[in-house]
This record gives sequence, structure tokens and C-alpha cells, in this order.
Amino acid sequence: MSGAQGPVVRPYGDTTGDGMVQVSFTLPVPHDKRAEGAAIQLANRMGMDPALLVHAKQMGDGFTFFVVYGRVNHLVDLSAVQVVERDFPLLSAKEVNAVVKRRLRRKLSVVGACIGTDAHTVGIDAILNVKGIAGEKGLEYYRELSVTNLGAQVSVPELVEAARAARADAVLVSQVVTQRDAHLHNTREMSAAFREAMPAGRRPLLIVGGPRFDESQAAELGVDRIFGRGTTPGEVASFLVHALVTGRKVGAA
Repeated sequence: MSGAQGPVVRPYGDTTGDGMVQVSFTLPVPHDKRAEGAAIQLANRMGMDPALLVHAKQMGDGFTFFVVYGRVNHLVDLSAVQVVERDFPLLSAKEVNAVVKRRLRRKLSVVGACIGTDAHTVGIDAILNVKGIAGEKGLEYYRELSVTNLGAQVSVPELVEAARAARADAVLVSQVVTQRDAHLHNTREMSAAFREAMPAGRRPLLIVGGPRFDESQAAELGVDRIFGRGTTPGEVASFLVHALVTGRKVGAA
């Protein structure tokens, strides 16, 4: 963890430092004048003063979506902001292949899945599939990586057995469904299952990713790394080389 050094800042809307922000939310009420008043009251209690309702639309039976624009007085001290910095070099596909081939002398085995009831494979496919994302090839493109994509709604026991069968060096899990913190519960269940099923020296690297994860929670959730939104296949491949090959974790297995 490291803190970014910088000044105290406030939000920018129309002019520098005016404190203007825009927020959106849904209330469980049908769209009418009272619902709009409730949205403004909520915005006021959030510290927006004045608050201007700029959009309201009924979303199905008994729900309304709002967008509110207004001023807040909150400041952000950039020197106090804590983030997880990338602590490994970013390598090209050619460099990843070369390091794995030279140092590991076998293909690095990766197993990926969406666990629990999560059926959203866009994230895991973007990292693993050859077509990748935004013009960057996925891990299947790396000739020195052996990739097994189990797809959606994989149970934790199935994932453990698949990892064992593939002699996985790393397990990648994508979690998009977050209702009632399902992504956190599933991750804790997964890490506990791997700890129970395999001794520390033979356990694969556990990596999770998704838009609602806090990257600082890795130790708390029992995993080796958390990747947030915007992660690229190259970042994941580079981390695997850093943690498994350069760091010699595989050699100890």
C-alpha cells in the first residue's frame, strides 16, 4: 500500500473547485412529485446543497431512477489516499513466454472460472480467451501458458478438483454478482476450500477480480491478489510471472 502525495482537492463541475458533483440512485417508490421530493431530501442529507434533480424515470413497478446534480463542501487530501500500486514489471507476451520457458521449463497452468451462481463470463473471458479485450490478446494466446476456462456457475468443489486435475499454478476467479456481498462470501469459501484441500506448498496462486472488489482486501479474503475494473490480460500474465516464476513459488510446489 502506498499513499499518493498531492494537495487537497475538491470536486470540479462547471468551474475549478466549485464542489459540484452528480450522483445517481434508485428509490423503491413509483415516480411522482413526492418521489422527486424524496430524492432531493436524500441528496441534501448526503451533503449536496443546493441539489438539483436533473433526471427521473420509473424503472418497472414501484421503482424510480434519479440523477441529482449539486454542490458538496467535502475536500480530499491526496496525501491520505491509500491505493494498491502495481509492484511488478509489465511484460509483453513475448517476454512472458520467454521467462516461463527459460525459468519454469514447462507450461504455466492457469484455471479460470466464475463461481457460485455468477453467470457473467465477460470478465473471465476477456482475460482468458484468445480474443481478449480492447485489442489485447487473452492468456490463451500465450504459448507458454496452459489455460482451462471452466466458464460460469462453477461450484467451489468443482473448481478445486479442476485445479488439482490441471495441476494449476494459478486459479483466476471472476465475480460480477455482488448482491448481499455474494462476491465476498464466494471468495472466502473458495480460499478456505483450497486451504483445506491442499497444503500451503502445493496450493495454486488464488486471484480474484471484479468491479466491486477492494484491491486492499486480498489478505482479508484469503487470496493472493485482487484485480479491479480495467485490468488487462497483460497485467495478469505479468503478475503470474512475477509471483510464480520470478518469485519461485512454483519451484516450491
